[in-house]
Amino acid sequence: MRLGFLTHLHIGEDAADSYRLALELFTIAEELGYDSGWVAQHHFLNNGARLPSTLAFLAAAAERTRRIHLGTAIVILPLEDPLRVAEDAAVVDTLSGGRLELGLGTGGDPLTFAAFGQDVQARRQRYAEGVRVIREALAGLPINGTEAVLYPPAPGLTERLWESTLSPESGARIGRNGNGLLLARTAFQSNDPTDVSQLPVAQAYLQAIEDLPLSLARERGSGGEGSSGSGGEGYRIGLSRAVYPADDRQTAVAHLEHGVAEYVDQMIGRGFFPRGLSQEAYFQRSHLHYGPPEEVVASLQADLVFPLATELIVQVHPGHPTPDQFIAALERIAKEVAPALGWRPQTVATAG
Repeated sequence: MRLGFLTHLHIGEDAADSYRLALELFTIAEELGYDSGWVAQHHFLNNGARLPSTLAFLAAAAERTRRIHLGTAIVILPLEDPLRVAEDAAVVDTLSGGRLELGLGTGGDPLTFAAFGQDVQARRQRYAEGVRVIREALAGLPINGTEAVLYPPAPGLTERLWESTLSPESGARIGRNGNGLLLARTAFQSNDPTDVSQLPVAQAYLQAIEDLPLSLARERGSGGEGSSGSGGEGYRIGLSRAVYPADDRQTAVAHLEHGVAEYVDQMIGRGFFPRGLSQEAYFQRSHLHYGPPEEVVASLQADLVFPLATELIVQVHPGHPTPDQFIAALERIAKEVAPALGWRPQTVATAG
């Protein structure tokens, strides 16, 4: 199992401060042995997140790190020119020495799509076409029937493509594409617990991978030995979860409750959460793993999807702890939680 972290860049006084702090998190996480660091794309301060340009940010992170993989979770592909995404991704992958993990998704926020002048109902068709364009460009195929090919070349990035979805049908499609599956922190559109809702998605993905001929699986980047992005036997499942270890449960709640309360208000306003539940019930609906490290370990081990994951991607959202609290949580996860789950830290390669 690989260990990653994800930040939505909520912390910081303004954008410049948020970006500075987030870059520090990448260097700290690398020192702690984390395998990957991920950022999510959000436009227009959507839900308080502050990063519209993930690949530009990861180019800066690439210059400050040497080993840790750099992931997008996700790029909202229907709002982008897929060929430009492929070009920017190839540049970041080149700058980082082959460390980019390119996660893609459809998005779905009506305000964001309206602001871009795009039909949110047409996003899946645009997404499917965008994935095809990116994969073919990264593979070095001629672009749009011309003699043009992608530069800089980044053929290895085809083995580090990821897609995010909420449905078993799309999970199966991702498996047939040979890409990694990214599962979100919470399945907020379902009344079932997140792991119950996501288990059929992961199972459909795994079945599709299993049904692929071995030669085709290897060609598409999911074929076991030699798959540079793979953490398992021929498949990749990145499981994002909210994880916050602290001295005790009360301390964890105190650090998280403000951010969770804001998130709950948003979910109630959007019709996804009912009113009138207890704080503990809302924490459960938000699918948080929090408290002393031994309780966090037990909670993650009870997650139905966790045994299938090749990569655990931890985040503190929807909580908004201070930068020092965030760093302390990353340290506890690396030193007390993840090792109890079977993870072993990596070390930074010595320059030169």
